[in-house]
Amino acid sequence: MSAASTDPGRLAAQYGTPLYVYDLDRVRAARRDLFGWLPNGFEVFYAFKANPHPDLARALRDGDGPACKAEISSTGELAAARAAGFAGADILYTGPGKTPGELAEVVAAGVGTFSAESLSDLRHIGAAARAQGTVADCLLRINSASASATTSIRMTGTPTQFGIDSETVGDLADALRATPGTRVRGLHLFSQSNARDEAALIDELSHTLAVAAAVQDDLGIPLQLLDIGGGFSAPYAQHGERARYPKLRGELEAALDLHFPNWRSGSPRLAVESGRYLSGDSGTLVARVSNVKVSRGMKFVVLDAGINTFGGMSGLGRLLPVSVDVAVGTTTEKATLAGPLCTPGDVLGRQIDVPAGLTAGDLVQVANAGAYGPTASLLMFLGRPAPVEVAVSGGEVVSATRIEHVRNPATGAAP
Repeated sequence: MSAASTDPGRLAAQYGTPLYVYDLDRVRAARRDLFGWLPNGFEVFYAFKANPHPDLARALRDGDGPACKAEISSTGELAAARAAGFAGADILYTGPGKTPGELAEVVAAGVGTFSAESLSDLRHIGAAARAQGTVADCLLRINSASASATTSIRMTGTPTQFGIDSETVGDLADALRATPGTRVRGLHLFSQSNARDEAALIDELSHTLAVAAAVQDDLGIPLQLLDIGGGFSAPYAQHGERARYPKLRGELEAALDLHFPNWRSGSPRLAVESGRYLSGDSGTLVARVSNVKVSRGMKFVVLDAGINTFGGMSGLGRLLPVSVDVAVGTTTEKATLAGPLCTPGDVLGRQIDVPAGLTAGDLVQVANAGAYGPTASLLMFLGRPAPVEVAVSGGEVVSATRIEHVRNPATGAAP
């Protein structure tokens, strides 16, 4: 198959719309770039919440160069990670609301490391491990009392369900170290998402390292693994390129030399995590115009894709507005892109630039849509079919699949 045959427009003609196209070559390029920005020896955990598609995740694990590991927070993501070939030893299990049922399943699957959000969460993990005659390796997630950079989403420095307040670690140290069924192996700090620029990312990660060094002293044990989170930036449903971080390696090395002088010999091992940076620019959403109308002087272009297809955390204000592809030299006009759902909230962009003269049957493409797509959307709302997802690599279609929802009898599974 020629590369022209994997053009999103051609694939839409073959598979219909709405349609996602994931270019796995771009996924591999993002992985290569991210490892390249980091000091040697860093591990990278892929956040499955960004896009759990197995072919995409497999592209982050296979091939030349360092492989990503998996960060998950549900048994559904566990199944996706295993389908993509991730071994339990390469999986970090996170989240503030781990239930006994899911912990039992995850421990049985041999998941290598857990992130504990509190002393009680650590005890729950330990109980699940003890029930199966094992011991769980755990990172303590820390909610720092302070932060450095400002970002679109702040994950620390405030009261939150995430992490152990840093100022309490000293008082809890004995209990944390002695929790049956667990081994405290290190720390997990995740303070931001989508840093505004390289300087902000460097400031925040450097601050995180300082906090981790202080917490290590309070805890009274040497860290074996330190996950300093992420914040790597990529455009989301907007035109643009992934951020570049030419200064990051040198700045992180200097901060590590200051706070963890033995890091170059692997004490501690170091990790970051990323979702959007690794998957975002691989995806193109292709939608078809269903109708065009004018209401009180405002044009509405109604698509067959809405927040059921590309919800993308829209309730958190992380989506609007998208930008659509416009060929060079094409005249544009302002229009609101609406979806097919019976709610006024089904809008992908208000009064944005679109090709002039769109009519029913025309295609609209949204770039940088590889993260927070179908699984972050209102897939079941109004019962519309899920979009087809096509993975391509080297000019070949790797797979074409669709998520299906089937109602089955309840089994009475444990909570």
